[in-house]
Order: sequence, then structure tokens, then C-alpha cells
Amino acid sequence: MASEKVTDAPMAPAQVPLAAATSPDATKQADLVDMMANARRATEKEHKMTLMQGLRLYPKAAAWSMLISCCIVMEGFQVCLTPNLYAFEPFNREFGGVNKDGNYEISAPWQAGLSNGAAVGQIMGLFIAGVVAERIGYRYTVMGALVWITAFLTLFVTAKNLPTLLMGEILCGLPWGCFQTICISYAAEVCPVALRGYLTCFVNCCWGIGQVIGIGVIKSQVGNTSHWAWRMPYALQWMWPVPLCIGVFFAPESPWWLVRRGRFEDAKKNLLRLTSLSRETDFDADETIDMMRHTTELEQEITGGASYLDCFKGTDLRRTEIVCMTWAIQNLSGNSFSGYSAYFLQKAGVDPKNSYSFALGQYSINIVGVFGAWALMAWGISRRRLYVGGLCGLCAALFIMGFLGLVPASKRDSSAMATGSMMIVWAAFYQLTVGTVCYSLVAEMSTRRLQIKTVVLGRNLYNIVGIICNVLTPYMLNTDAWNWGNFAGFFWGGSCFLSLIYAYYRIPSCDNRSFAEIDMLFERKVPARKFATTEVDPFEVHIDDKRHASISHVELAGQP
Repeated sequence: MASEKVTDAPMAPAQVPLAAATSPDATKQADLVDMMANARRATEKEHKMTLMQGLRLYPKAAAWSMLISCCIVMEGFQVCLTPNLYAFEPFNREFGGVNKDGNYEISAPWQAGLSNGAAVGQIMGLFIAGVVAERIGYRYTVMGALVWITAFLTLFVTAKNLPTLLMGEILCGLPWGCFQTICISYAAEVCPVALRGYLTCFVNCCWGIGQVIGIGVIKSQVGNTSHWAWRMPYALQWMWPVPLCIGVFFAPESPWWLVRRGRFEDAKKNLLRLTSLSRETDFDADETIDMMRHTTELEQEITGGASYLDCFKGTDLRRTEIVCMTWAIQNLSGNSFSGYSAYFLQKAGVDPKNSYSFALGQYSINIVGVFGAWALMAWGISRRRLYVGGLCGLCAALFIMGFLGLVPASKRDSSAMATGSMMIVWAAFYQLTVGTVCYSLVAEMSTRRLQIKTVVLGRNLYNIVGIICNVLTPYMLNTDAWNWGNFAGFFWGGSCFLSLIYAYYRIPSCDNRSFAEIDMLFERKVPARKFATTEVDPFEVHIDDKRHASISHVELAGQP
């Protein structure tokens, strides 16, 4: 397909007009000329940078990003822990009652309450992180969250009733919300375009690691009838905060955050800590810092403010909507349903021990799927195509699970095993596409000035939708409630189909685009399906900033 050109005439080398050179603002104008020239060179270098070149130049950035992303392991552990304990007999004996089948089970309202307690805490934690992180930086915000969670994990281990567990979910949800936004923003900002998609996707791998550990610990306790069968999994969460806090303390701050604070020298020092110059001679730290400055000033010219309200103004409204829906679709495509996988499979007729084996396989795919998504992206498949194509596969898998509920009772065992197999197929589609590339999409859609706040709003819509799903799912599966079993697949299949329609028309592809180019594409209101083929030049925009004289790009280029 031919590219759509939206730029003006080709630019000549930057020159300062004679009038400008003799004006009182000549020094400021010259600084702006140099900044834009450096920014253009740095942008061109990033466009030409391959994956391997990026890894050679930014190995430290990749390592620090992956370390901070490991905070998500704790959340993945906890998020899979509580819903899967609903199918765990020692936990049900401790906190549940006898259902109509004569088995111990926690009631649907309390299941919904416990699952939603963490979501409520995350919503509050996300809003707090959106303000605090912009004031004190990413590192100190994460360190404070790690100290907080270390203290309140005590509530889980010492709980003797459901209200105490609920309070633990809410209070620990606060730092989990912080991790959700900081990990993605940090990964997006410390790495070049060539690495951005891979390292933001790694956040999902950390989710998978936490889930595998969580379900593996529960599976290891099958047959243990003491109260430590469920207390020990909660207590194991203490193994994460201290080493992570030490690592984050030594991590460099995001250069983009420092540039936004006007601390250019500190930004350069931290950028040098993220790179390995001895292995790459073409890199210039000053040029990269000027690219960050140019993007920041361009966004100031386009968006103005940086408050939550600004996320809903002008072109940022569209960007906020896309971020919010991209994340919400994770739940609407059946993700919350899969979070109850062991519980669901037992209701479908799978043996308790086998149900945890299927769940362990499903969560293992969460890890492997990330590497599969990396391979697909490396082969040139755009993130938009992966996202939309993945929704097609998820929709089909969910409807098949629903139709398996129509199998006669005489063939229940075969139907149950087929349901478990389809759950694995669903997980494979999800982790290769929607579950993984979502993190790259949301990291790219917002402006740098509104990055954290837009991610906060998107993740909070995810949590709100998750709350609704966490209310519906227990009722769908609980024996004393609706008891839908496999038929829940029809509900989530329909929800996934509607999500597919939205994604096709609204979610764009930002692969291999600099942040400034993405800003221009949204500013020009380019349709989502034309993002990949539309050319833009962010250096054609007039920048009028208090720190610089007012110089248009045409003047800088020396054009008549």
C-alpha cells in the first residue's frame, strides 16, 4: 500500500536567519536550532537501530527495566492465589460453609468481595501513584510501595476470618496498583524504539511467573489438611520485597522524567548509566537528551497541561479512550474467567488435582507466550495485527467451551477433559497476542507528559471491568448460584466478539514510531487503520516555549 504523506516540503539544513542572529534572542534561537538538529539526528538513529544494535547499546537499560518489572511477579502470584483457593478444601473449611451438595464452599458474595478487594485497592493505588511518581520519581515511588506491602502481607498470614482477608486484599492492592503503572512507564521510557515493544511485553511474562509460582505452591499442598496449606502460600510473598527494594534503590531514574523536571544534566548522567558506549560508537547522549527535550516541548505545544483532566481534552481524549479500552478488553475477552480456571474446571467435572495441573499448564503458557509474541513481532507482525487476530482466536475458543456444555451427562468426563484442553488453547492465543501486546500498546498511546496518568486511567478501567467480572464469574460458577458451568463460555464469547469489533476500528499500530511521531499522528487525527502507512515529520511543528525564542520550523530551515 502506498504511504500517505502528510508532511510539508522537504526540509533544508537548519539555519538561523540573519535577523535572528542579531536579535537579543539570538542565543536562545541558536540553542533551539541545535536542539532540533540533535533531536532529528537521534530520531533517525533510533529508526535505523536494529534489535541487536539496541541490545548492544542498551543492555543495562534492558536489565534495569526487567528488574523493576519483576515487581509484577508479586501481583501475579496474589491475583491467581485467592481465586484458585476457592477450589482448595482446607481454605474452604476454614472460611466457607456447607453448600447444597454437602461440600464446603465460600459463598458467591464473599468470593466476589475478596476478588474485588484487591481491585478496589489497586484503583486507589493507581491514582496515588499517578500523582506521586510525577513528583518524586519512579524509583522512590516503587520503593515506598515495596515497604508498604511488606507490612500488610501480615494480614493474610494471620487471618482468622473473611473480613481480615478482605482488608488485606484492599491494603495490599494499593502498592499493586503502583507497580502496574510504574513498571510499564519505566520500561517504555528507558529503552529505544527497537527494544520498547519487547520490554513492555516482558511485564506480562512477570505476571505469568507469579501465576505459575502461585498455582504450583497450591498444587504442592493438595493433600495437606492443616491451616498451613493455605497460610504458607500467602507467607511466601515475603520473599520478594526486600531484594527488589535493594535493586530498585540502585536503579537509574528515567531520563524522560528528569527531562520533564528540567534536570537535563541529571538526565544525561542517568542515560549514560543505561547505555554501554564502548560497544556502540554512533551514540551521542546529548542528541538523545535533545530528542527527549524536543518531544517534551512538542507535547507542551500540543497538549499544554499535565493533569488528569488534560487526559480528556483535545487529541488526548482519543488516546485515553484507546488506552482504557485496550486494557479493559483483556477482561472482556475472558481473562477474568480464566483467573478462576481451577474452580471452573472442577465445576466442569475435572478431578481437583487435574484441575490444578491444567491451571499450571495454562499459567506456564503465560510465560512461554511472551517469548512467542516476541518472535512474532521480530518477524514483522504488527502489534495491532496480533491484537486483532488474537481476539478472533479467543472468541472461537470461548464459544467452543460453551458448546461443550451441551455434551450429554453420560460423556461428562470426556467433555471435562476437552474443556480443560480448550482452556489451554485459549491461554495460548491470549498470551501470544492480547495478553502480551496490550502492554506495548498502552505504553505507546499516551503522550510522555501524560504517560503515567493515562496508564492509571486505563488500568483503572481494567480494574473496574474486573470488579464487574469478579461479581459475575462466581455467580456463573457457584453451585448455590447460577451454576452455568461451560455455558459461561457463551457469555464471554459474546463479550469478546464485541471487543474484536472495537479493536479493528479504533486500535492503531505504532510499531517503529518515535514518541514525537506518534504525537503527530494523533494530532492529525489519522484513522487507526492508516497509522502504519502515514508519514509524518515532527520537526515541521512550530515550537513556542518560554525557554526559547519563537522560531518556526520554516524559519529554522531557511526556507522563503
